[in-house]
Amino acid sequence: MEELDEFEGAATIEKVASLCRRRGFVFPTSDIYGGLGSSFDYGHYGVLLTQNVKAEWQRSVIQERDDVVALDSAIILNPQVWVASGHVGGFSDPLVDCRTCKHRFRADHVGTSQCGRRPSKHPGETPDCDLTEARDFNLMFETFIGPVREDASRAYLRPETAQGIFVNFKNVTSSLRVKPPFGIAQIGKSFRNEITPGNFLFRVREFEQMEMEFFVPPADAAEWHSYWIDAREKWHLDLGLRRSHLRVRAHGADELSHYSSATSDLEYLYPIGW
Repeated sequence: MEELDEFEGAATIEKVASLCRRRGFVFPTSDIYGGLGSSFDYGHYGVLLTQNVKAEWQRSVIQERDDVVALDSAIILNPQVWVASGHVGGFSDPLVDCRTCKHRFRADHVGTSQCGRRPSKHPGETPDCDLTEARDFNLMFETFIGPVREDASRAYLRPETAQGIFVNFKNVTSSLRVKPPFGIAQIGKSFRNEITPGNFLFRVREFEQMEMEFFVPPADAAEWHSYWIDAREKWHLDLGLRRSHLRVRAHGADELSHYSSATSDLEYLYPIGW
């Protein structure tokens, strides 16, 4: 009853995080050394829960279909992969620093961020604020392969799992004798050096993705796009989520990636105070 009493009134993200910690689902990582911002370890029940979700996803996307195959690609790829995909040159957010409070902010989120010294104000709203000019901040984590730290040995932790699928397209089609329409699915860790991580598990630097890329003839793209929106919505509903808490939101023209002709998000809505 103690856990339920805590949720009287607004169910804030802080209350959810506290409950997850006490119940053994999620712990702040490196906690005995002061932690590491927006990084978490999964406890016993968190591991079992995430394994169940991944198993259900694999069952519906791979095991119950004959047109989707599995893949587990490497986390560190040849750096030219990220040059070709545009991540090295364009996978960035605009960053500003405050010389006064020493906090960093996304330049496009300054109007909704909290000032480091006066949380009721936005950065730049007080005379004490001294913001730098915006500069691009690449979101990929850099590392180096081999004993020498030089440009030739520079590599990156993958910011998404999709590129491992794309570079293996020829390997998959030639070895498994598949052709469009078909999909390649994988589950794996991805890493993004976020400027402003937060909101518990919803914006972290290290996270796991369940991703499937489905390849179709261009003339059939719209039909398959609609099919997969309906199929994934049904999957969530079959797991027990309420229809009133789900919505499909199509991206506007100003939100689309440069390579996208249509994108839709399946969003979970819940009256929680963020």
